[in-house]
Amino acid sequence: MNSKRTGVLLTQLGTPKAATQSAVRPFLREFLSDPRVIDISAIARKLLVNLIIVPFRTPKSTKIYEELWEVGDGVSPIMMHTEALVDALNARLSDEQITVHMAMRYQNPSMADVLEVMRLENYDKILILPMFPHYASSSSGTAIQKAMEIISKWWVIPEIEVVNQFYEEDFYLDTLVAQAQKHDVASFDHVVMSYHGLPDRHVDKVYEGSENLCKDHHCDELIDSDNKYCYKATSYATSRLLAQKMGLNDADYTVAFQSRLDDKWLTPFSDEVIEQFAKEGKKRLLVFSPAFVADCLETLIEIGSEYQEIFEEHGGEKIQLVESCNAEPQFVEGLAEFIQARS
Repeated sequence: MNSKRTGVLLTQLGTPKAATQSAVRPFLREFLSDPRVIDISAIARKLLVNLIIVPFRTPKSTKIYEELWEVGDGVSPIMMHTEALVDALNARLSDEQITVHMAMRYQNPSMADVLEVMRLENYDKILILPMFPHYASSSSGTAIQKAMEIISKWWVIPEIEVVNQFYEEDFYLDTLVAQAQKHDVASFDHVVMSYHGLPDRHVDKVYEGSENLCKDHHCDELIDSDNKYCYKATSYATSRLLAQKMGLNDADYTVAFQSRLDDKWLTPFSDEVIEQFAKEGKKRLLVFSPAFVADCLETLIEIGSEYQEIFEEHGGEKIQLVESCNAEPQFVEGLAEFIQARS
């Protein structure tokens, strides 16, 4: 048994507390006011978020969350799956002097409240582990920054370790493969690996110098010292590893990016890829969403519902979502071992 006590902070993006406009509005406002999410001047961001995006987007987003809550039997799926993961990890690590806590970057349970509980526990070490396999400033980066800002105000700061990505870890990859194998993989015409999108400018900021941009690197082919924190590069790396584990050839799968707001985001766009495959006569697509370890709006609604409609509209028949890792026993065991190795 480890003699030192470790507190683990798992972070997720967040969720409204209910599928109502009064709950969705503050969630959107907090999320979109983050300078790591909308990286423009503070004044411009405040005007854009409060006068344009939130007033016009809240009603539409609320309807989507209502659909999501129906899928989740009246609860937020991301909250349900993350709480189940934390419970399973704590049961698995109960004899290891390790306690896992969960916080949302936006809304509740808030990072400030959860970290205050952790401070009072007086841990020897705190492990900060955002539940985003691929580093992005607007996901892992903002969660790490928020946690460090809070901890920096403590009088006693324990040993701190941060995990900023785990896109190539076997416990994550093997769980996704096992989730895919619940379906008859050979019965599908093609595999799509759909990642959450990012603006091109976010990816370009990873590289030093105005002349050194993502397009100047072979991010769809390799990982090296220059692009190891490039979201596009790590997404493609995960896809190659998943394909290798599943015995897929390059022609068997396509990498794409979803949830774009305009055309200056990572390409190819998942919705356009889905539409094109339907027009080409493909009838059944197996779709991964490896950027998420817990099923949420982007997996259950965007892929499971919206992409199904697009596919059918253009002649396709079935979009099969590969479920996220959630609280699958294989994921729990692998993540527990990953945490133990850092405690």
